[in-house]
Amino acid sequence: MPEDLEPILNEYGFSGCVSVQTDQTETENHLLIEHAMRNSFIKGVVGWVDFKAANVEDRLAYYKQFDKVKGFRHILQGEADRAYMLNADFKRGISKLKGFGYTYDILIYTDQMQFANEFAAAFPEQPFVIDHLAKPNIKDGDLDQWARDMQAIAQNENVSCKISGMVTEADWRAWKPAHFTPYLEVVFEAFGTDRVMFGSDWPVCRVAATYGEALSIPEAYIAKLSETEQQKAWGGNAVKFYGL
Repeated sequence: MPEDLEPILNEYGFSGCVSVQTDQTETENHLLIEHAMRNSFIKGVVGWVDFKAANVEDRLAYYKQFDKVKGFRHILQGEADRAYMLNADFKRGISKLKGFGYTYDILIYTDQMQFANEFAAAFPEQPFVIDHLAKPNIKDGDLDQWARDMQAIAQNENVSCKISGMVTEADWRAWKPAHFTPYLEVVFEAFGTDRVMFGSDWPVCRVAATYGEALSIPEAYIAKLSETEQQKAWGGNAVKFYGL
């Protein structure tokens, strides 16, 4: 809940956050909106709508009354149809986002990356962000194919990437900071410092790490960047992407 997160953000020097959906209902949207309205540190909300619904444009228009609703997400990683994002009805819904100024978070596993590339390329003016580096198999050190697919997706200049959710894809009890360095290198090389943003994946990260431990993973890498680039990674790029 917000009261659990606020002291953590204060402890680590974050002035705000974006709250992202986990339940594919509009009921949760209103819970997240209520949290944001009552807590000024919640700067934005990423919600959910049924993009395949005939009335999707009306639903998107409805959420414009809430200033903190910045974008939407669908849990593509959980769909039996791994190419769900290429469904004609789903794409019709996605095509309505730009007109309202909304972003879209792409939540996928690595087996969906080629579909995501085609998906992003179909909407070159739509701002997209890949959540959790597309969840590479860090536990087993799988890197090569994921890296090639990530480099391909990054060719779409409308796509950014969140460095988040990494500890949950590693060995929960035996991960070491060095396990993540090759993945961070690929992301920063592919997307550059203008299209990478930190995400905590709190509270999900707690299965494998504390907030501070999860934060320390990108912290060591980002510390090597210039001061301006560090500011972008820690917040500036998120502020720009979500219009916070």
